Amino acid sequence: MTVKSEKLTFPGSQGHGLAARLDRPEVEPAAYALFAHCFTCGKDVFAAQRIATTLAERGIAVLRFDFTGLGHSDGEFANTNFSSNVADLVAAADHLRREYAAPQLLIGHSLGGAAVIAAAPKMPEARAVATIAAPADPEHVGKLFTAERAAIESEGEAEVDLAGRKFRIRKQFLDDIQVQSLDDALGGLRKALMVFHGPRDAIVGIDNATHIFTAAKHPKSFVSLDDADHLLSRKADASYVAQVLGAWAARYIEVPPAERRTEVPPAMEGGVVVQETGEGRFTNAVVAGRHRLRADEPVEVGGTDTGPSPYDYLLAGLGACSAMTVRLYAERKGWPVERVTVRLTHDKIHADDCADCETREGKVDVIHRRIAFDGALDETQRKRLLEIADKCPVHRTLTSEVRIHTEPDSH
Repeated sequence: MTVKSEKLTFPGSQGHGLAARLDRPEVEPAAYALFAHCFTCGKDVFAAQRIATTLAERGIAVLRFDFTGLGHSDGEFANTNFSSNVADLVAAADHLRREYAAPQLLIGHSLGGAAVIAAAPKMPEARAVATIAAPADPEHVGKLFTAERAAIESEGEAEVDLAGRKFRIRKQFLDDIQVQSLDDALGGLRKALMVFHGPRDAIVGIDNATHIFTAAKHPKSFVSLDDADHLLSRKADASYVAQVLGAWAARYIEVPPAERRTEVPPAMEGGVVVQETGEGRFTNAVVAGRHRLRADEPVEVGGTDTGPSPYDYLLAGLGACSAMTVRLYAERKGWPVERVTVRLTHDKIHADDCADCETREGKVDVIHRRIAFDGALDETQRKRLLEIADKCPVHRTLTSEVRIHTEPDSH
């Protein structure tokens, strides 16, 4: 199944913009999941990418984001703690609930695993929780900077080195993790739990998985990751977790009726297929050969803005054709064109306002095209390239007589 990755931003618990990615199938997702990354990592760490992509291929959309002060998110990391991470997760779930659908699956890696356990009671729609190499106690993370702990306690903050990167840790972070406990959350989870952990994990020992599993009530499952490292840095380990997670989650996730899920239409040789997806009033899947695209309308006109509009595609076709035609001509002439940039807009004007139009009544479509050429060209060459752009096949199609024949399709 084709996967689409969208960049998103939503407000976090401290009011800062949090950078996120939504990995989703081209069809209507069967459900949504929320992924929490490991301590000081980010949404783009390899394990997060692999797991999100694999789940999306199985029909489950996954939102992964950078906690406040990390990755591409705004805010200062020194002002965050375990509680703020939990609050960021709740904000992420609120965003999904508001814009798409509430998450039914929660996934957390390392400290992110502890965070999803703590946040789960605040997400009533969540039906399943999965932890990967998670500590049973958030205070476990304090062991990563034992040497600097005295300085943090006495001076209020200190710079620590974590996996080769510098982070500023403040006393409020230590105070926060000291009062956290996951036992109550685990005992009252009331959601299916999957615990992934490697017995050779050198960062978070396997005894943490034992504690989590014992404290939780059924339904619960445990999968040993054999010799996988803490970060699941090997592709095979991350893929294994994703595959098992997808199969396990299918037992607990509410799948919408088939009529709400539209499969991507098959390609048509020598043509384009466009089919409604059922996700919004105007959302369509576009299949051109092996390429899978989307078409939609902006929110202000009733769409969901998940893809370019029909006129955007029209302008894109003309712009691409113009650039390609110019490129071929410049290469044949040996002219030093380094890059061609085409900017296009579309308007409708009254025929009376168009001095050189044959149409005299109603409105006329006008496409404004501006072309820039990078390279050491003289004015004569630039003028000639503009003339050549008018000779591109799409330009000729748009400015010549076009007939469109419409007939029923029996598939």
